[in-house]
Amino acid sequence: MLKDNFNIIFFELDNKTCPVQEFLDSLDDKMAAKIYGMMDILAEHGNELRKPYTEHLDDGIFEVRAKFSSNITRVLYFFYVGKTIVMTNGFVKKQQKTPKAQIDLAKKYRKIFLEREGGKK
Repeated sequence: MLKDNFNIIFFELDNKTCPVQEFLDSLDDKMAAKIYGMMDILAEHGNELRKPYTEHLDDGIFEVRAKFSSNITRVLYFFYVGKTIVMTNGFVKKQQKTPKAQIDLAKKYRKIFLEREGGKK
């Protein structure tokens, strides 16, 4: 049976820059490939995907996780209507907890995205 995959989109700022794409472009090829692979898994399983691949952080913000060698990378996202996942920002993890500033940035980007979309959730 074919699954109806989720659609993954990258949040863009008003100036058309894309924080997630810029972050992914900054990674070495192997880590970027690992993150893209995790996004494929996320698209396939959506909100059914759990640890160790993804985790809910706060207020509807989630992270998809990738590890390669000793490097740990996270990309934050939220779910939107119509089986859509919006990737907001990413970072290389340097500490045990996800930095609050990264979560706050994802919330800020979600707010901008929702205002653009007319407030639909």
